[in-house]
Amino acid sequence: MRNPALAALIPFVLFGSPAMAIEKPKYQVVRAYPGFELREYAPYLVAETEVTGTREEGGNEGFRRLAGYIFGKNKGSRKLAMTAPVTQSEGTKLAMTAPVTQTAKPTAGGTRWVVQFLIPSTFTLATVPAPLDPAVLLRELPSRQVAALRYSGTWSEARYESHLRELREAMLREGLKPSGEPVWARYDPPFMPWFMRTNEILIEVGKQPSGVP
Repeated sequence: MRNPALAALIPFVLFGSPAMAIEKPKYQVVRAYPGFELREYAPYLVAETEVTGTREEGGNEGFRRLAGYIFGKNKGSRKLAMTAPVTQSEGTKLAMTAPVTQTAKPTAGGTRWVVQFLIPSTFTLATVPAPLDPAVLLRELPSRQVAALRYSGTWSEARYESHLRELREAMLREGLKPSGEPVWARYDPPFMPWFMRTNEILIEVGKQPSGVP
């Protein structure tokens, strides 16, 4: 990450110390397949923003905006509790299928990304502080089922693409059809050694019954 100020903020804003409990989206595993899980997520609130640029530029700018919001750039200047992961996904509009995430779509000015933070579950849409930055939006994601592949290691583009292919091939093999764009979820700060990092790729699917064979 090239922005030293942003890199310094990430550990304290989002992840805290190892002893601190970090809230994550709640889900149940519908079925464990070879290499990935089918999960059902409960509804939850997110703060999200759309940015344009490379994957790294989009992630940095999106994180900066959302970190500003949870640091107190909101009505009432309230600081929100830390959550994980950060997600990033491709998109042509503010629409996401997972936790902070990143998604993308090529445009004339670069790739468009949607970046999200999970809002702590102590808030509702009626009680969460409104952002002062008009580029930051709040909304509730509905319950949905997601194919999730977890992997460790670096945040390189090549590693992401390799695991995305693996997940898509596994979904095709199991007859699961995607109904949303891939979402990249990162659970750890940059100072975490690469071999200890937890990353996920999440793809929403058409809802399957519990205990699907």
